[in-house]
Amino acid sequence: MIASDPPLPMTLFDAAVEQLADRPFLFSFETAISARECARLVDGLARGLHGLGVGRGDRVGLFLQNDPQFVLASLAVWKLGAITVPANPMLRERELGHHLADAGATALIVLDELLAQTAAKALAATEIRVVLTTNALDLCDEREAEPVPIPDGVAVPVHDLLELAATSDAVAFPDVELGADDVAVLTYTSGTTGPPKGAMNTHGNIAFASEVYRESLGVGAQDVILGIAPLYHVTGLTGHIGLGLAAAIPTVLAHRFDAGETARLTEFHGASVTVAAITAYMALAADPAAQAHSVASLTRCFSGGAPIPPAVVTSVRERLGIQVQPVYGLTETTGPTHICPLDELAPSHPETGALAVGKVVAHTTSRIVGEHDESLGPGETGEIAVHGPQVVPGYWHQPDETAHTFRNGLMHTGDIGVTDEDGWLYLVDRSKDMIVASGFKVWPREVEDVLYEHPAVREAAVIGVPDEYRGETVWGYVSLQPGAVVAESELIQHCRERLAAYKYPRTVIVLDELPKTASGKIMRRELRARQDS
Repeated sequence: MIASDPPLPMTLFDAAVEQLADRPFLFSFETAISARECARLVDGLARGLHGLGVGRGDRVGLFLQNDPQFVLASLAVWKLGAITVPANPMLRERELGHHLADAGATALIVLDELLAQTAAKALAATEIRVVLTTNALDLCDEREAEPVPIPDGVAVPVHDLLELAATSDAVAFPDVELGADDVAVLTYTSGTTGPPKGAMNTHGNIAFASEVYRESLGVGAQDVILGIAPLYHVTGLTGHIGLGLAAAIPTVLAHRFDAGETARLTEFHGASVTVAAITAYMALAADPAAQAHSVASLTRCFSGGAPIPPAVVTSVRERLGIQVQPVYGLTETTGPTHICPLDELAPSHPETGALAVGKVVAHTTSRIVGEHDESLGPGETGEIAVHGPQVVPGYWHQPDETAHTFRNGLMHTGDIGVTDEDGWLYLVDRSKDMIVASGFKVWPREVEDVLYEHPAVREAAVIGVPDEYRGETVWGYVSLQPGAVVAESELIQHCRERLAAYKYPRTVIVLDELPKTASGKIMRRELRARQDS
């Protein structure tokens, strides 16, 4: 039975340390890191951060990959009552700078390679006062780390994460009491409108969403989590970190997703549960190194973040013997609001063929609402609106956006759906212009703003085009300034240098004029119609 108010993450961590003791809590590739060693590192890092001025309510940026340091840093920051600001490691300078500046982050924990590639240039636009660096392989005994030097021009103090954790024993440690309503993470999302903004995921949100995963996946003490969902995303936050805390079981981390390496580590550790984007399962099924015997231990596999084509579920099952179960949630819901029960197979919608994304989880309200927020019945299509212990209280310093999305006691998802008589939810569309590429949300305006920065561009519009692998691919349409000439490849490269890999357009088409309404507003729907014709 799922409790509406389960123990908070730090309470769960203390219990996991006591229960596991010298048994593994994290794996870095093959290397086991015991629960007691994790506790020692978390305490040392929390003392070190406190000595550097980080305290309750402060925001700490995390610019890391799927390495144990992400988990340890999160726990250390929470131990101080501070708030993590995780950032996608694919972000470019301007995007990272926006996240950190908007959050008012004063400290940054970053991989040495990412500091050199991106973060060093982003610091000037932020309030960051101190930087902690770490190498991806610092906690991996079987592989030799190749540290990356600190780049020139970093104007704030830089400390090594593990050295700081090992030399902070003398620092007095504050006793912080956390409540369910205290913010734990600012997760940046495009939400339902506008540029990225920080969803305020609380300790209570994380606890409940993690418990939903623990109960729904039937996780027990014998299980091992395959940590392939990005830890900076709510799926990794609750489906990996939170699940490991709630069930007191280890998580296998391997820096970046690689299909062959994932299959090898699954077999090596006997990993049994995971939550990942459907593209990860597709990559596993397509990789010759992944065989059914190597992933045979993966008995509970869930997927969210993007609609799942029924044919893909079938092909993954036939190729690897893995049954992928759908789950539905958003950044603003910190994890699932709907999930497919383990003992059931999600049906397909009789008219659209869309695969159901699940049934509503415990203690959660889900409604399909019409244009005036009136509740609609089974078979009627409308916006999905939800309420429950996993739903965030709002967006960081964004009262207008909060009021727009969270109204009448419900979080309005911007997704269009329909339910059937048995309670299955189907996604039939998304909010009008949002693009979902490989499970990542892309707001067209952000890409258009970058296109407009090119001197040759007069007008720009961005749409999502169906893509068999990514779900959707970003396409751009532009018209040019009078007399301007520019290659489409130059415009793509212009965006590629300024946007994360999943955001930049793979195709840019130059038109004489973009379609507009009588009032002069560019009509993206007309551009989408070109793809359908």
